[in-house]
Amino acid sequence: MRYYDPRYDITFKKVFNNPDLLISFLNALLPLKDDEQVVSIEYLSPEMLPEIPDGKFSIVDVCCKDKEGRQFIVEMQMVWSEEFKTRVLFNASKAYVNQLDKGEDYKLLRPVYSLNLVNGIFEKDLPKNEYYHFYQLVHEKHTDKVIEGLHILFVELPKFNPADWNEKKKMKRLWLRFLTEINETTKEVPAELKENPYIEKAISLMEVSAMTEQERYVYERNLDSISMEKTIVREAIEKGMAQGMAQGMAQGMAQGMAQGKAEEKLETARKMKSDGLPVDLIIKYTGLTKEEIEKL
Repeated sequence: MRYYDPRYDITFKKVFNNPDLLISFLNALLPLKDDEQVVSIEYLSPEMLPEIPDGKFSIVDVCCKDKEGRQFIVEMQMVWSEEFKTRVLFNASKAYVNQLDKGEDYKLLRPVYSLNLVNGIFEKDLPKNEYYHFYQLVHEKHTDKVIEGLHILFVELPKFNPADWNEKKKMKRLWLRFLTEINETTKEVPAELKENPYIEKAISLMEVSAMTEQERYVYERNLDSISMEKTIVREAIEKGMAQGMAQGMAQGMAQGMAQGKAEEKLETARKMKSDGLPVDLIIKYTGLTKEEIEKL
């Protein structure tokens, strides 16, 4: 094996915690005009904090803002569920609202872009080549009338096919090829990818030799977590179908996935702790608190 898959949590962050690569990726994937291109970024905490103590929060893969104050949230979702849409809207809305302190002018609010890469197909009733879905607030009849603020995008990676490419943005094609073609089975990198310095840099970060021992450990735990989550989803669907109730299926999926994720996080943290990994690293890759880890 020469390369790791960039779609998993640890590898995705390894690539896009590089500001030059993230800027290139944002400009390629977001629907920005020439005079709206991202020039520089400042990384923000990936922890989307609530406004009240003990409120809901979630960890996103990459969160940053540019010199114009626009915020960008980037997430990779390996296992699709309908509740992911709700979580995306929740995080984007929270990022938008949290820009202002009490009493500040609404004119200070800047747009929030939520870019979500999905390793699955959820818009099954749309044409197979429609993999890019852009949502924003528009007038029901006059869709050219837009209320600026929230911009939400979903990219269905399995639908992407470079052979069907008919768009002008070459970098968009290259980044999507990187995400869908570089993995554990890659023996030879396509020449088109090696010719671009940004993509070449991203690929070099995916080389097995470029990963630390701790990163390799977390990567393997990511694989186990995704495998368990897929099993939970499949079993929940089968159970829901057997019951013959769509509502029961949806509830079973949500409950099963929530329980599975919580148990997997605890198990991952327990193994990392027993292997002597630092507490701050365990917190970073599991999202658990210091108190929860100390109890293990």
